[in-house]
Amino acid sequence: MAVYFKEYGDRSAPLMLFLHGGGVSGWMWEQQIQHFAPHYHCVVPDLPGHGKNYKDPYFSIENTAEKMIQLIEKVAEERKIIVIGFSLGAQILVQLLSMRPNLVDYAVINSALVRPMSLIKKCIGPTVKLTSPLIAIRAFSKIQAKTLYIPAEKFNHYYEESRQMRQHTLTRVLEENLSFAIPENFKHVETPMLVIVGEKEKSMMKKSVMDLLNSNSNCVGMLVADIGHGLALASPAFFNETIDNWLQDSSS
Repeated sequence: MAVYFKEYGDRSAPLMLFLHGGGVSGWMWEQQIQHFAPHYHCVVPDLPGHGKNYKDPYFSIENTAEKMIQLIEKVAEERKIIVIGFSLGAQILVQLLSMRPNLVDYAVINSALVRPMSLIKKCIGPTVKLTSPLIAIRAFSKIQAKTLYIPAEKFNHYYEESRQMRQHTLTRVLEENLSFAIPENFKHVETPMLVIVGEKEKSMMKKSVMDLLNSNSNCVGMLVADIGHGLALASPAFFNETIDNWLQDSSS
């Protein structure tokens, strides 16, 4: 199944690909698109099982990374390539980089869990079956949206997409998310990588940053004070400025 994506900005400028997190879709990058589109060719896909691609029947991090590589090769045309991934999208980015160590010029890895949690994974199927009816309850979705810093004006969009996500897709996404480990080939990635985590995120997320830093010397780590899981939504101006400054420093 072809991947649905949107394009913004100057198609002759460097390519900037955005990979969203699980349970949302490309709309989460709206503030980033407004900021970067005047200077970059911004490409924003909906990942398999999400948004406009919610009918895609199968999700895996490796398969999705392959699709993102194909998308990059389709639109890049020998330009600089920057990829920004959040949460599930950050895991896909780590996989993509490991599969094609020299494809991407700059990578921003925001909140990537790279420590497998096998005990929790065993409970996912039964838990999703029991809790999936809660997704249709707006009050429950509002609690979930708050943890992800979903803006109030985007809640209805988030709520409708949550309701349309299929149960087997949600199970697959969670299983993949909790099973992901740093691929062996990640150590060969030559791309400059900015690895970001929020100070208020769970300890496994912060330990994952250290794992990435210890796995590849091209990684630079950043801990953001007073932020949980969802920096790009919680503080878009800071997130955008951070990327601007890092890209400028990395290219000089």
